[in-house]
Amino acid sequence: MVYDSSGLSINDLFRPVVAAEDALARLDERISRKSDLNASLRRSGGGLMRENEGWIARSHFMDACNALWLAGELVHVEDLVLHDARMDIRTPTHELTRAHNILRVRRQIAASPPAWALSARGIASLRGRWINETIPQEIVAEPVSASEYENELKTDAENAFEDELARFDALLDRTSQTLLTPSNVSHSRGEGRLETKSVSEDVTSDGDPLVYDPVWNEDERIGRWLVVHDMTRDLPPLLAAALLWDAWEDIEPLQHQHWLGSLLVSAMLRERGKTRSHLAAFNSGLRNIPRDHRRAKDRGTRLTAFLRAVETASIANLKEIERLGLARIQMERKLKDRRSTSSLPGMIDLALSRPMISAGLVARELKVSQRGALNLIGELGLREMTGRGRYRAWGII
Repeated sequence: MVYDSSGLSINDLFRPVVAAEDALARLDERISRKSDLNASLRRSGGGLMRENEGWIARSHFMDACNALWLAGELVHVEDLVLHDARMDIRTPTHELTRAHNILRVRRQIAASPPAWALSARGIASLRGRWINETIPQEIVAEPVSASEYENELKTDAENAFEDELARFDALLDRTSQTLLTPSNVSHSRGEGRLETKSVSEDVTSDGDPLVYDPVWNEDERIGRWLVVHDMTRDLPPLLAAALLWDAWEDIEPLQHQHWLGSLLVSAMLRERGKTRSHLAAFNSGLRNIPRDHRRAKDRGTRLTAFLRAVETASIANLKEIERLGLARIQMERKLKDRRSTSSLPGMIDLALSRPMISAGLVARELKVSQRGALNLIGELGLREMTGRGRYRAWGII
């Protein structure tokens, strides 16, 4: 089944498209202007105003939690921040692990070139797949052995260490070959030998049929979605993003990574130059849209809901940047008459870069004691977020 948008009435989408375009453009321009100001301040040796960088770091955490909320799962931002810093206060849940995976994927897309995420290599990497590339035989260089003179210069410890590395590389190569050719290995009790039974006929192109539906065919569905992506190249960026988002919801290319669709749509906006300074995070806007509109039978209603979500999220993010800027100004007033070796400036940057912080996180990042971290938090007057006696967390309200 091919995603068909030929019967769509564009006239009903003009106003939502213009409103979403305007809000998103103002947000990206605000972040870009702040980034240019930071660059000029760095050149002049002045202070930095990094509330835009703080918002970008926060947006990754918030969008990851909102993506799982749309999927019907709840992950607390506090747990995600601590899990990302490897300071979990309890055993990570499956939902928390998925949220951290979304967080890492967002950071990977934001740190990569704009066109990487929608390329064949990018999509395969984001899905956790390998791209088999055939290397011409004439390009592969033969291993060059070290000369006798170089071997004489090396000590016995260095030679033993290199031999150990060579054995480790060989073990990794055998492990990679085993993973690429799955098999069932069982021991025979009677003769004590290994019996290998191939299960390639039971493993589909998507994976183990116990986990993946054999008739789903993710590769074919992604191909259909990429056809829609090619058909929308001549449309305005936000209208193309709405169609791509709706096509992803309709086609459902991936069985266990449905959240990847919104990230690919954000990558498309970045590739088209609509968001040059940040990776769009519109899951917070979709969270505020009623499910009856997001899942409506009418395609026009679904597209309008997405455009409204982009507008709502952009306006809310502009307010968040303003709030972080005011918070920075207020906290920087307490830097007066401080010595140059004070940890308070770093504490301000840390508080702006994460939705929540804990005493342990401050101590680890700023290389201070737990008591010193609590003193820094008290000096800034941060608001406590948890209200608990143990595992307390603070943030900017």
